[in-house]
Amino acid sequence: LIIYILLGCVMDALAMVLLTMPVFYPIVSSLDLGLTPDQVGVWFGILALMAVEMGMITPPFGLNIFVINAMAEDIPMNQTYKGVLPFVISDFFRLAIILFVPATALYLPGMM
Repeated sequence: LIIYILLGCVMDALAMVLLTMPVFYPIVSSLDLGLTPDQVGVWFGILALMAVEMGMITPPFGLNIFVINAMAEDIPMNQTYKGVLPFVISDFFRLAIILFVPATALYLPGMM
């Protein structure tokens, strides 16, 4: 997941997922996590998506930060970094909760 966050800072989300998922998914699915294969796929997909999303807003290279700063031309970049910091911190905690308690991510898909 750290790799997804770091790559999300400098790469487009679709390109990153297409390049890394064939490598990481077989590794994760071969681990004994106490989940069914379908649950592992859903859980890892949610984790990967959240890590990519987190990488897109992580300073100093998050691509979405530059887009937001270009839209608000009168606000300096360091203020944009300060504004996005609470979201990065909350995303980190959300990612940790879903990483260590997979049932939080699998509850709604399990109802289908």
